[in-house]
Parts: sequence; C-alpha cells; structure tokens
Amino acid sequence: MASQDEQQQEQDPRIPKISSAIRVIPNFPKPGIMFQDITTLLLNTKAFSDTIDLFVERYKGQNISVVAGIEARGFIFGPPIALAIGAKFVPIRKPNKLPGEVISEEYSLEYGKDKMEMHVGAVQAGERALIIDDLVATGGTLSAAIRLLERVGVHIVECACVIELSGLKVCGANLIPLAAFSITVREINLSFKHIF
Repeated sequence: MASQDEQQQEQDPRIPKISSAIRVIPNFPKPGIMFQDITTLLLNTKAFSDTIDLFVERYKGQNISVVAGIEARGFIFGPPIALAIGAKFVPIRKPNKLPGEVISEEYSLEYGKDKMEMHVGAVQAGERALIIDDLVATGGTLSAAIRLLERVGVHIVECACVIELSGLKVCGANLIPLAAFSITVREINLSFKHIF
C-alpha cells in the first residue's frame, strides 16, 4: 500500500470504526487459525455502508467496466461497488461451481494447490477491472484472479480488500504484481500457523 494511501486512511474517521466492527475469532475453524470475521461488519449498517463508500470513492471515475469478486466474500462487497460505479460484476469461483464453459487458473496453498475459475465470455479484451475480496493474506487467490483476467486481455486497475494481513510469508508463486488497496491492516502474530 502506498504511503499516500496510508496517510489518507489515517485521516479518515471511518477507518477505525470499520476496523473495530471486524472481530477476530481465535482457533476457528480449527486450532491455530485467527479467523477475521466480517459478519460483525455486515451487522453494523453504518460500518458496512462506509466500507462500500470508501471503495466507491476510490474507483468511481476510473472507467472500470468489471468488478471481479473472489468467492465467497468478494461476492458480498463486489456487487454494490459494481452497481455504484456502473460496472458489471463477474464472479471468480472455486472449481466446479460455475455452469457452462470456464477457464481456470491454479494457485499455491501452504500444502498443495487449488484453482479459481471464471466463465468464458464474462469479460472482453481491453476491459478495465477491479478485483475485490474481503481479505488478502498470502495473495494466492488474488494472483490467480489476476492471471485469469489478464489471459483474456483485461487490464487490472487494482486489487482491493477490506482487510490486509501483514506479517505473513507470501509464497513466491503468489506474489501480487499490482498495487493492492486495503481499508484496514491487521498485524498477525506469527505464532499462529494459519490465517483465514
């Protein structure tokens, strides 16, 4: 995140309220995981609205024609942002969830690999896209989404997340080659092995 973004966020009174609306649940869904629970943010109508507004303020007027949301929580934030900026919403899903013809992109996990998929024809070469998710940790799903969209000639404007987890090791195959904008940054205690 650029220092200009950090300064702007420090001055925005909405940021601390959004951050405090997200609860952390230790050892869920299994021991060692510090789960970043956005359901409490969704229950707070003001904080949820402010979250959407911050993204819309950042991306309105940038000629973005596609908001690509990563399954599953990117589906919560992506559609209202897409509607507000006049873009279409394209779901990026886990394998075997989309009907019809898809293209897929593999990415690395701590212990193995997974894939993200998108419908063939959902986007066109030359379109400008924003990729949205609730959280960026190691960057695997964001990297896969970037590669999927770039394969068909889409220009990625930026990746955006509500929460950025800092202090995690990023697998070399998952390095995000673009700037990523996040509303709140969470420092992670590295004694916890997994973060969701």
